[in-house]
Amino acid sequence: MTSEQILNLYEWELGECFRHPARGQVMTAHVETVRPAAGGIQDVRACRECVIDLERERAEAALRRGESYTPGSLRGDE
Repeated sequence: MTSEQILNLYEWELGECFRHPARGQVMTAHVETVRPAAGGIQDVRACRECVIDLERERAEAALRRGESYTPGSLRGDE
């Protein structure tokens, strides 16, 4: 799959990338929901660059474990 095909698997909206907060509002995808010890819930969002990096890391980890890899499920709830 190309990077563009992987990115098309996600829904995009303006938000703050968890790795690049100084960039401000950019197009991001929801990648995780965390529940801080202080309470509540917080959505973690990633920019296009970070989604590709995270998908590459997932693919490499799956290869090391001898598991199959399917892009598009960073959220973990799918």
